[in-house]
Amino acid sequence: MKMTTSTTYKYDCQSMAKFLSAYAGILFSSGSTCIRLEKNVTRIAETFNMHSVLSIFPRHIHLTVSDSGGEVTTAVVNIATKPVNFTIITRLSSLSWDIADHRISLHDAEDKISEISSRPQIGIWSKTALIAAANASFCRLFQGDATAMLTVFIATVGGLVIRQTLSSRNFDFRVATILSAFTAVVIASADHIFSLSTTPDTAIATSVLYLIPGIPLINSFCDMLDGRYICAFGRLMHAIVLTACMSIGLYLGISAMRISIF
Repeated sequence: MKMTTSTTYKYDCQSMAKFLSAYAGILFSSGSTCIRLEKNVTRIAETFNMHSVLSIFPRHIHLTVSDSGGEVTTAVVNIATKPVNFTIITRLSSLSWDIADHRISLHDAEDKISEISSRPQIGIWSKTALIAAANASFCRLFQGDATAMLTVFIATVGGLVIRQTLSSRNFDFRVATILSAFTAVVIASADHIFSLSTTPDTAIATSVLYLIPGIPLINSFCDMLDGRYICAFGRLMHAIVLTACMSIGLYLGISAMRISIF
């Protein structure tokens, strides 16, 4: 992509606020921590001799941009609910350095953001297989045998298909999590019912581990260390809700199959 120097264009606070709010919304919804978001936005604003102030909340971001002439513009952007995407986070962070180091114009930067956001991600079935393999590895970590690992792999695939199908139809994420955990447990319970392995309890217990919200928990801790207590609390509560939904699905699955593993 041809890079155009920023000296070719004159930017006012309104255009800068529009660009930075869109940038911040995509970055935050992809799973960025608050400190990374603030540093990237500040870096871009200072490149164009402007000052930015961010107020980051769990569901929206307030962004105020001011210039040396006293002009001030405030923009508010809602945070979309999207899966964590480290590729987008890395590329958008790299873009902020390209803007600072190579003086890319906002027009070219907007094109780059559109390219990053629309770039095809890993295939859904490849992602499902990798997550299932990772969950089966957890089963082995907890002393599950080969048959139990295979059961967990199949159960994870089933649970992921349910969650992805419900999410694509705009079901509530809590309902999707409960039904996903329920499906995984029901499939994994075949190991217990038919005595397929020597570690059926391990298969059932680890079949829902793919639903543990590790990234929200880590981001919550990072935001807390940075003093972003509102975002930290919001992310922590989101993680707690997901964990509770996973537990409900686990309980319902075990109850439906009349299995006692405790």
